[in-house]
Amino acid sequence: MQILTPHVYWAQRHGEIYLRVELSDAKIRQKSTQRQVDIRIKKREERWWERLTLQERKPLFLAPDFDRWLDESDAEMELQAKEEKINRISVESRVRKDPYLGLKKGYLFMYNLVQFLGFSWIFVNMTVRLFILGQDSFYDTFHTMADMMYFCQMMAVVEVINPLLGLVKTGFVPAMIQVAGRNVILFVIFGSLEDMQNKAVVFFVFYLWSSIEIFRYPFYMLACIGTEWKLLTWLRYSLWIPLYPLGVVAEAVAVIQSLPIFDETRLFSIPLPSVFGHSLSFSYTLQLYLVLMFLGLFINFQLLYKQRQRRYRSRKRKVH
Repeated sequence: MQILTPHVYWAQRHGEIYLRVELSDAKIRQKSTQRQVDIRIKKREERWWERLTLQERKPLFLAPDFDRWLDESDAEMELQAKEEKINRISVESRVRKDPYLGLKKGYLFMYNLVQFLGFSWIFVNMTVRLFILGQDSFYDTFHTMADMMYFCQMMAVVEVINPLLGLVKTGFVPAMIQVAGRNVILFVIFGSLEDMQNKAVVFFVFYLWSSIEIFRYPFYMLACIGTEWKLLTWLRYSLWIPLYPLGVVAEAVAVIQSLPIFDETRLFSIPLPSVFGHSLSFSYTLQLYLVLMFLGLFINFQLLYKQRQRRYRSRKRKVH
């Protein structure tokens, strides 16, 4: 084959250089095809060359092959990427795959879906009744929404069990504080006192609870299938900042309003010997519960705030 116009392309790495010599003749050029020879030459010393030739001015037939070109910074990044890949593969090989992972995710998905539908039903119905009836809807909230709220809060006991079984990474203490606190308000304060069931505070407690949960449960539901909506994520990690303290304040108002009723009815009072009196009113227990309620607010607020910081700190790291 007669070589008419040789063209040499070169690129270098730390320990070697690459040469590609393209050869062409009239017949091949007419067919619009190319034939090339790749040559890899190992350097005597592993270092970076400023140029390929001894003379500063390169020959006209010599040109850089930028498809394979690497400078020192590119090489460092490539080496770092390879090390990260090797480490990731090593970690993944050490971690045993859970054979029941699909079943666990399916269970968590269905649980969060049911809770989302339940609290959505409460929120939508309360909103519609508020627009139609106005303030009159405040006073019959318990009689129209209690059954669904009972169902949702009884289901919420599962959230205390899931961390103990290792199904979720959330802590046991925050879940227990929230579930126990709400159940005291719902079953003890509202459920056992008919005089409390017609008060406007029931509306605000139920509405604030459902306002938080209609964003929390779909966030967890989508997380089970590896999906994320940025707006939903922001709402889940931001709306609790005003709504959670307001919910605790509404619960505290309900407890305070129930104190004279428990004193009058002597419901859940603790019998005492005649020397100390007839009985110890349950209202004293609720007064202690008020202190614990705001202590729980402080603990959960700190935990939720740290979760929010970790979430958005990790997102910023991924972006940069």
